Amino acid sequence: MRFEVTAGGGGPLTGRVVVADAVTGRPMTRAAVRGTRWTLDVPHDWPSSLYVARFHDDRPETPEPERDPEHEVWFAVRAARPATASAVLVSIPFATWRAYHRAGQPGRSIYYAEEPGRAARVSFTDPGGGPPPERWEEPLLRWLPEAGYPVEFCSGLDLDDGGELLSAYRLLIVNGHDEYWSAGMRDNVEEFVRRGGNLAVFAGNTAWWQMRLEDGGRTMVCHRDATTDPVAATDPRRTTVEWSSSPVDRPENSMTGVSFRNGAGSWGEGMSLIGRESYTIRFADHWVFEGTGLGDGDAFARGALGYETDAAELDWSSGVPRATGRDGTPRSFTVLATADLRHWRTYGQGGWATMGVFRLGAGTVFNAATINWGRALDDPAVDRVTRNVLDRLGGAVPVPSWHTVGRAPGVRALAACEGLLFAVAEDGRTLLHREPCDQNLPWTACPPVPGGHEPEIRCLAAPREACHPTPLALLAVGTDDRLLVRDPVPGPAPWTPAGTVPAGTTALAMCDNTLFAVTPHDDTLHHRPALRPEAPWTPLGPAGKAVSLAVLNARLYACGPDGLLTRPPVTTEAPFVPAGAFPAATALAAYAGRLLAATDDGLLVSHRPRSVATG
Repeated sequence: MRFEVTAGGGGPLTGRVVVADAVTGRPMTRAAVRGTRWTLDVPHDWPSSLYVARFHDDRPETPEPERDPEHEVWFAVRAARPATASAVLVSIPFATWRAYHRAGQPGRSIYYAEEPGRAARVSFTDPGGGPPPERWEEPLLRWLPEAGYPVEFCSGLDLDDGGELLSAYRLLIVNGHDEYWSAGMRDNVEEFVRRGGNLAVFAGNTAWWQMRLEDGGRTMVCHRDATTDPVAATDPRRTTVEWSSSPVDRPENSMTGVSFRNGAGSWGEGMSLIGRESYTIRFADHWVFEGTGLGDGDAFARGALGYETDAAELDWSSGVPRATGRDGTPRSFTVLATADLRHWRTYGQGGWATMGVFRLGAGTVFNAATINWGRALDDPAVDRVTRNVLDRLGGAVPVPSWHTVGRAPGVRALAACEGLLFAVAEDGRTLLHREPCDQNLPWTACPPVPGGHEPEIRCLAAPREACHPTPLALLAVGTDDRLLVRDPVPGPAPWTPAGTVPAGTTALAMCDNTLFAVTPHDDTLHHRPALRPEAPWTPLGPAGKAVSLAVLNARLYACGPDGLLTRPPVTTEAPFVPAGAFPAATALAAYAGRLLAATDDGLLVSHRPRSVATG
């Protein structure tokens, strides 16, 4: 690395430099500096980390270098061989640091935001450009090694063409305040996650502005105004405006799950609010909160919120927040915690904070959605949540194949049909419903038919589509061994007799115009043509001790004491074969590529089957 240096009044420098590991504080080298250039050959044994070189003019009237950012140069050293020391990569937000550097100096900074004299182009070769006085990133960076998490580092700018770099890692951490992203950065990070990498965002105001890198990466361009950016006329997608604004129209929500558009900010004298606010837990059964001892409605992470937060647009109609998806947030986004910060409008921007997690392709994204997360790591719950995320997404612990999506206490049967998940409550007569999504939505009872009598039900089933002339319907088995059908609606609807089932049937499924039933007393699987209620039921062979059946993608699945089993839905002899681990459960259903189960301990869990033996 070559450094261009001058004395305080211009001309050659007679002084010294100290290069330190900014994470540990350890001095790495000291040297005398004579002239206008100094070169650092980074030794091979320096660990991947964030470093700072502090230059000092030996003249007595000059300030100590620690007190003058203009005398500092910050840089990240990547691992010579990526992922040698760790499968976790931490990105340093140099673009955001440079954007705020010299704020208020016309032509020298991207800030302040609406000042007409702000710069549209700034250089990374200018002096300074390190972290702001608040040092938002520092607490987490120092916590990681102290907590036993080795990591490797890169500059956020490395991500602009960092597809190959990222491919070596399991987890990318975005930390603190990482507001300015290029299209290349987003493209590569999103592709990394889609291919099975994971992203943990312990940050806020993330990827709010699009910027461009020019001059071989030495210059950052951000007009913050489409009318002054010449690229707007030739390549609108690269216009340097907010990612969610026209003409880019690529909300960062699709990568991070949330956005500052719905978030909050409190600056200036309002910065004092940071220490007062807390998150409220909305999904305490989720793996993110494992080991915290917290419950839904509990407050946690006091002091972590601010000075800017991100949020998703939410629907509260069920009493549990659910992402609407209208703002670009993936519909798979699971809300974990929220904070109502609308009162921050007095000091900056009123809005919300939304902590959440979602799947993006084969990978997972977690977002704490606040800049100040690192400063709350002395809170045991914040510490535990951070460890849970790093352990699971960083590969330190095995990832269970089933994950919790809500509660299902006492549920004895499940079936999904026409976008709803139905359940039979513990009393055997009350039919419940909710959406079959990853959010912990409450169950709602389907109202009974006025003046009618609700039958007691042992099991439920639902075909994928209508079996003409029979319409698509919920199927059930009553305790009197009658087959019942009902419209798959959340409102009142009668159960109508549609034949009989083998005596004692406790599990039912329908696939390829064929009904399948299990009788536990003899552990037998039976079948019957769906359109011939008068036809006899024919034994097919052992049922694998199944307690419940479901059909997913033209495969019959069964759950029982031997785990999850599967077989093709054929009416010839075909044994059930293992299909993976399975929690002790009372009911099984299938919807949109996933299996859902009600466990013995009252949870609703979800699973996406992978490879299945077919021999």
